[in-house]
Amino acid sequence: DTQGDAFFVAFPTALGALEAAREAQEVLELPVRMGLHTGTPLLTEEGYVGADVHRAARIAAAGHGRQVLVSAATAALVDAASLRDLGEHRLKDLSAPERIYQLGDEEFAPLKTLHRTNLPIPATPFLGREHELGDVRELLGREDARLLTLTGAGGSGKTRLALQAAGEAAEAYPDGVWWVPLAPLVDPADVGPTAARALGGGGSLPELVDGRRLLLLLDNFEHVVEAAPDVAAVLVECPHADVLVTSRERLRVQGEHVYPVPVLERAESRRLFVTRARAARPDFEPDEQLDDLCSRLDDLPLALELAAARTSLLSTEQLLERLGNRLDLLRGGRDAETRQQTLRATIEWSYELLEPDERKLLAALSVFRGGWTLEAAERVCDADVELMQSLVDKSLVRRWDSGRFGMLETIREFAAEQLTDEDALLQRLLAYLLELFDGANLRPHEPGQPRMDLANDERPNTDVTLRWAAASDPESGLRLLERQEMYWPTNDPIRGREHVEALLEGAGSNLDPRRHGLALRFRGATLDFVSRPDLSAADYAQAVELLRSAGDEDEALHLSLRVAMCAIKEGDIARGRRLVVERLEHEGGPAADKGLALSLLSQAAFAEGDATEGARLAHDAAAASEQAGQAWFRSVTLLNTAEFLALAGGLDAADEAFAEGLPGLWSVQDLVNMPQAFVLGAVVASLRGDAVRAGTLWGAAEAEADRQPRPTTTGALEANRQYVEPVRGDAFETARSHGRTLSLEQAVGYALGND
Repeated sequence: DTQGDAFFVAFPTALGALEAAREAQEVLELPVRMGLHTGTPLLTEEGYVGADVHRAARIAAAGHGRQVLVSAATAALVDAASLRDLGEHRLKDLSAPERIYQLGDEEFAPLKTLHRTNLPIPATPFLGREHELGDVRELLGREDARLLTLTGAGGSGKTRLALQAAGEAAEAYPDGVWWVPLAPLVDPADVGPTAARALGGGGSLPELVDGRRLLLLLDNFEHVVEAAPDVAAVLVECPHADVLVTSRERLRVQGEHVYPVPVLERAESRRLFVTRARAARPDFEPDEQLDDLCSRLDDLPLALELAAARTSLLSTEQLLERLGNRLDLLRGGRDAETRQQTLRATIEWSYELLEPDERKLLAALSVFRGGWTLEAAERVCDADVELMQSLVDKSLVRRWDSGRFGMLETIREFAAEQLTDEDALLQRLLAYLLELFDGANLRPHEPGQPRMDLANDERPNTDVTLRWAAASDPESGLRLLERQEMYWPTNDPIRGREHVEALLEGAGSNLDPRRHGLALRFRGATLDFVSRPDLSAADYAQAVELLRSAGDEDEALHLSLRVAMCAIKEGDIARGRRLVVERLEHEGGPAADKGLALSLLSQAAFAEGDATEGARLAHDAAAASEQAGQAWFRSVTLLNTAEFLALAGGLDAADEAFAEGLPGLWSVQDLVNMPQAFVLGAVVASLRGDAVRAGTLWGAAEAEADRQPRPTTTGALEANRQYVEPVRGDAFETARSHGRTLSLEQAVGYALGND
């Protein structure tokens, strides 16, 4: 194998490798260096991989041109008389010292190993973090980044990353890489003397550093951050020295570069957990619940390591069940630092360093779920920019790429324990959400683009607020549901119904007729979207009576159309058409009702076999909906039309309606209707004899059914299975497998021909 200008060669025997190295050095004209190691790497399609491959590379990197270095494992298998013992050396992977031998007696410069360092040897190997390690190495190599601070929450792996990066950068520092642990210190004035002792003592830190080219690693700086100006002064006085810092907050001094250490990628989380779990239980095997466990642990290295240690007693499922008290469940071994023996201790260490106002704000922010905006923090928690900035700098709050803010769940859980006024904050959060969604265009008749993105962003906050409101302020909770009414049926009708029923129960008999009628309208819509027109019709009929008694004739007229819709869905075409005609004879009501009325008449025509009239009415309905600013309903109408047209044999017209309707569903993230649209697309493709397109869209619908199980999706798949049977075969099944790998966005792109 090759990597850059390096060659990697595997031999069946150590002796054969040694003889090949000897012969190569005799005939090669270039002054190459070689390293030999014996082990049991894994052979994959990409070649040999594993720790032994890295060990061989490290040994080779320690040598000089024309030098052949041999590990102790290889030396034990060859003639030792031909080897020269160079003693024990620490390699850049920070593992235990390796005894290294040299082939022949030629004199070379000292090996390029960590001979001038006090970097500790971690008890476990460094795993993953290749991207972050590369970033830190690149920053250390920059002339303008002489002070680099790695920031992150407690347990995020700052120290391990810094140690590894410092070890790998050692070659650039001829006067050594020196680790200074600061966790035991109390007084910031002790930072300089402690660093000086690490360098050998005998003077002040600037005197000891002087003109030397070295790297100082100041580990765990957050509690002595007042010493930051002293560190900056050393860099000014000693122009050849660099400083690498780990801290839960940045130092805020001139010339500082900050690298926020992220939590692990999911694949790295799994690898770390499995590796550490097998140290506790050798037969541990990952299962389908491991991803969920990693997510619940915030992909935080310390949390993963502490949880993995529990696998000697608990299964993955049992760990998940017990994560409600994660702060105390996850405890380290006796040799762990006191502040990292539990997640609680790790977070308490950061919390105790906060000022009183910072503690109060951190606790208040725990009321949010799933993130928040700066405006929300200001309105709900009385936050100001300076305090928010301070919590971000201290790695307790994170700013996401979207511009929203959030906390690791482990930190939020601890912060919530400090909260004393949760009810008052939830009341303020509810008031904020009511105002936020007042102009979100998510009420049934509001024109304009519905802000489904806003509803998705605030969904976790809405959930927690509505659960609180059911017992404390049900009427305000119902008002919030009214402002989000388009979101719940099209994204999560089952949870929407649970919310409205809990709020109705909480309100009891104290609810005014209009609010009660609107709540039943909402519940009826959630039932419609799980294909239960028999139940939704009763809610709509009762809502009509309540709204008329409250004097809201416009809403009552609209709901008479929903009753008609249920009748048509249940097969009572005559009653449905009569109710629609009666509605059209009444003036007034929402402007959007014309589009709905024409759409229902279209469905009635199709149901009676009149495809021509059905198509005409459907296009009139789409035009009326567009004119009323109801882009979403226009899309639903077109897709319903495409289904009727396809089954009536009008495939070209069905394709046209499908292509025109699907983008509207995607634009508002209608997660209920989109997978049904994929099924429709598969049916149309099957009727055309296109097995590949049919299989791909069918697989995409099945994937969405797996991701978010809904009776509407499974019902559509079951009801339309007969229409794809004619094209089932190898081509269909191959395409179906591919379709199951597509994300929702990719599936929409494929359905629209944007692949």
